[in-house]
Amino acid sequence: MMTLFARLKEVASPIIGLGCMNLSHGYGSPLPESEALHALEAAFDMGYRHFDTATLYGATANERLVGKALAGRRGDILLASKCGMAMDPELGRKVIDGRPETLRRQCEASLARLGTDHLDLYYLHRWDKGVPIEESVGALGRLAEEGKVRAIGLSEVSAATLRRARAEHPIAAVQSEYSLWTRNPEIGLIEACREAGTALVAFSPLGRGFLAGAVSDPGRLEESDMRRGMPRFSAENHPRNLRLLAEFTALAEELGMTPGQLALAWLQAQGDDILPIPGSRNIDHMRENLAAQRLPLSPETVDRLNAMMTPDQVAGARYGEAQQAEVDTEEFGEPDTGTPA
Repeated sequence: MMTLFARLKEVASPIIGLGCMNLSHGYGSPLPESEALHALEAAFDMGYRHFDTATLYGATANERLVGKALAGRRGDILLASKCGMAMDPELGRKVIDGRPETLRRQCEASLARLGTDHLDLYYLHRWDKGVPIEESVGALGRLAEEGKVRAIGLSEVSAATLRRARAEHPIAAVQSEYSLWTRNPEIGLIEACREAGTALVAFSPLGRGFLAGAVSDPGRLEESDMRRGMPRFSAENHPRNLRLLAEFTALAEELGMTPGQLALAWLQAQGDDILPIPGSRNIDHMRENLAAQRLPLSPETVDRLNAMMTPDQVAGARYGEAQQAEVDTEEFGEPDTGTPA
């Protein structure tokens, strides 16, 4: 099985990839198709090669969009998608389902929407806790054996679950929220990834726009924006978090960077095996994010940042109760339960 790093090298990819979700899902109204296609084409032209989508995003619309935008460029990109969490049209809500037959059906449908015969990286989007992780990963392994998937990933799992999963099949990448504002992977996941040479793909590396200074007033977000239901953006917590942001923004100015670039530079300083995938609808912001790859930080600056926004200083949980119940990631303050039997 080709490693994620080998595939990135093969397509001459920058470390920073593009999360495609917010073109279609999660952050208010989807972009009109023509604008979204233009943004994806511009992203490729400026140098992005790692594109990340999922069955869930836009109720499959995002995969169709990515497939259409990148048609004819398949050999030049690392294409990642996800299964195990999708919108159920009959129920009108998302459903987490990790049964092997569901994962196979979703994979084959994703390949058709994306216009390709294989995915470079295919994630289990959420662990269905009603299905043993070994069973779901085994199903993905069979897809890999058939050539439909080159490498397998997991999303939002704990170190213990990763260790169980990789006993069934090699895991090329774990996708987890990671930024200076959300440092949960440091509890145990990064160590578990490094034990096996598994990449950590960091989604929301700009703190869902917070670290880039894009959310000054959550009350002005669209009603459908998922951040409205996240505790860190609540009327009680957001003003407290803004006070942390002031020092961060001042340091970015001191260093001649944008705040978003400083957030990405901090992530890159955590190791070459950390691969950020910031998402943006704005072509100028895409270009700004990609330029962060050329902005290394001194050890002294990293130390300043580490002390500036520690987990105990951040106000509010990253997810509300319902979303938190869907994930398997470690939380600060929880006891270390080790690897489950």
